Amino acid sequence: MSEEQVSLLPSTARRTGTAARGRGSARSNGPGELGFEAKLWAAADALRNNMDAAEYKHVVLGLIFLKYISDAFEAKHAELEALRAEGADPEDPDEYRAANIFWVPKEARWSHLKANAPQPTIGALVDEAMGAIERDNPSLKGVLPKDYARPGLDRQRLGQLINLVSDIALGDAAERAKDTLGRVYEYFLARFASAEGKSGGQFYTPSHVVRLLVEMLAPYRGRVYDPCCGSGGMFVQSEKFIEAHSGRIGDISIYGQESNYTTWRLAKMNLAIRGIDAQIAHGDSFHDDRFPDLKADYILANPPFNDSDWRGDLLRNDRRWVYGVPPAGNANFAWVQHFIYHLAPTGLAGFVLANGSMSSSVSGEGAIRRAIVEDDLVDCMVALPGQLFYSTQIPVCLWFLTRSKRASTGARPYRDRRGETLFIDARQLGTMVDRVHRELADADIARIAGTYHAWRGDPGAGAYADVPGFCKSATLAEIRKHGHVLTPGRYVGAAPTRGDDEPFAEKMKRLVAELREQQAEAAKLDAAINANLRELGYGR
Repeated sequence: MSEEQVSLLPSTARRTGTAARGRGSARSNGPGELGFEAKLWAAADALRNNMDAAEYKHVVLGLIFLKYISDAFEAKHAELEALRAEGADPEDPDEYRAANIFWVPKEARWSHLKANAPQPTIGALVDEAMGAIERDNPSLKGVLPKDYARPGLDRQRLGQLINLVSDIALGDAAERAKDTLGRVYEYFLARFASAEGKSGGQFYTPSHVVRLLVEMLAPYRGRVYDPCCGSGGMFVQSEKFIEAHSGRIGDISIYGQESNYTTWRLAKMNLAIRGIDAQIAHGDSFHDDRFPDLKADYILANPPFNDSDWRGDLLRNDRRWVYGVPPAGNANFAWVQHFIYHLAPTGLAGFVLANGSMSSSVSGEGAIRRAIVEDDLVDCMVALPGQLFYSTQIPVCLWFLTRSKRASTGARPYRDRRGETLFIDARQLGTMVDRVHRELADADIARIAGTYHAWRGDPGAGAYADVPGFCKSATLAEIRKHGHVLTPGRYVGAAPTRGDDEPFAEKMKRLVAELREQQAEAAKLDAAINANLRELGYGR
């Protein structure tokens, strides 16, 4: 982020210190990227005042969503108006639904809200607009925020925010092609996650971590599932991956579940503005699995780390616990077994867990991990650097599981990997983007994913070779020797140190000469400082 962009951050965000400066990948200073996100974010602070970030995000994101669907509607309306002589009806909702555009009734159109922005009733008008859109578009039922008329929301500031958003074209054809709103929405999600700190991790996974998961799994076609989907970032990145690799969006079907109601609403809006058709259910995946019979080809997830409040004591006899009953005080291996349960016979799962999951032996976790390893389900383990997340500073890891390591042909032609597991130690990768947050660069993501694809035998991925200190293909026998601990550092070894062929006598001569030069330079500096002090009357 540039210094200019930092100066544009809202005063409230600046007061929160370094935690407020972390972000996902939604930058606005890179080539070809949008230039107004930081300006929009800064100006939107006029509404925030003393409002909590967790509450504020729904106000702002709801308005951005409303502006987008209204713009898209108006563009289609103008097109139909031009064809009225040929029988087109600009006020026929079916014309819009056929083009995958939300129908926006007159009382919900942005022009109506902008005209009334200065009025003291603007909060009630926005609520009515949200309600009308939900009424006429069943897929948005219960999704949009409808509390803009509450006493705690300043009407004047709300009107200012509406005027601000009015200046940005979010939904015409050209802007939709650039995914403008999606990028604004992602930028704001990242900013809110940063502002909320630990609680921000409940709805946002940094997009560079999501990209790594998606690039490694490469979900070209089939059923994609995330049982703790947050604001839907895994699905958005999966669609981007398919587009970037010239695939067809319709080749994947998306299933997700989110237990937090407000976060579920964020996901529904996030996917709707991108035109992604998905089945996103609200509910607890452990206690109210909304897709009990789903067998997914790909599972991508970032479940809550070390969750102790998952009420596991109520599920002691659950059919998902094939490899052992997970402890009631930690849901890590409940999530792992939930993923395994929902994998198709040739399915692949990639997910984030706390580092403790790789080595813990308390409360039966070691026995569960051993059983999973012995069943040859662990395809790859990646140790990530610390400080990647807003919600925690602890280092995390990526698990990749598969139901089948047999050689395959067709859509996913992999080599036979039975009895092998790849370990990647990526703890030294990434770049600090501020004092407390690190990001994985494109080159880091390409290196990790490329290593996995080469080991897996993906066509065109090149030959695989162990790299000391970075990656190692280990056998099941080797993993047994390490007590079924899956920490990559135990397997990859140490990186080779650079050789030093300079003879000792020559090295000492060179180093002493450098020392003498530095001492002479220090003496000159001391003399200059003393001269300046004497001029100021402090010399001896």
